[in-house]
Amino acid sequence: MRFPVSDKIRKTVEHRVNHRCEYCQIHSNDMFLSFELDHIIPIKHGGSNDFENLALACPHCNQHKGSDFATIFKNQIIRLFNPRVDKWPDHFEVFNGEINSKSKVGEASIKIFHFNEPDLIILRQLLSKNWSYDPS
Repeated sequence: MRFPVSDKIRKTVEHRVNHRCEYCQIHSNDMFLSFELDHIIPIKHGGSNDFENLALACPHCNQHKGSDFATIFKNQIIRLFNPRVDKWPDHFEVFNGEINSKSKVGEASIKIFHFNEPDLIILRQLLSKNWSYDPS
């Protein structure tokens, strides 16, 4: 049975990551829609509502991730980026608004999250010009 996450835990998760999507690194102030809590390991795969299993996600990333935590990439099962165990700069870099991979985990995550849809690249380019988007 799924239990709702308390407002206190939600606020603690938001504060932990300075209100940034833990997957694409965009700030909640730069999106129109509210950010959501993602279960890094989904409930249906044995995850929980524990603080360490919750990640702040923009609606785009949360929608594309769904209940995935891995994918098949180049005939291998590759896990997705896990913000509790991975460091973003180890797996991704941004060049001219495009998020590029630096690892297999990065490649698999880019595939699932659809980071580089044209509108998102343009948004990151615009935000980078005024220093609003800096995932480093």
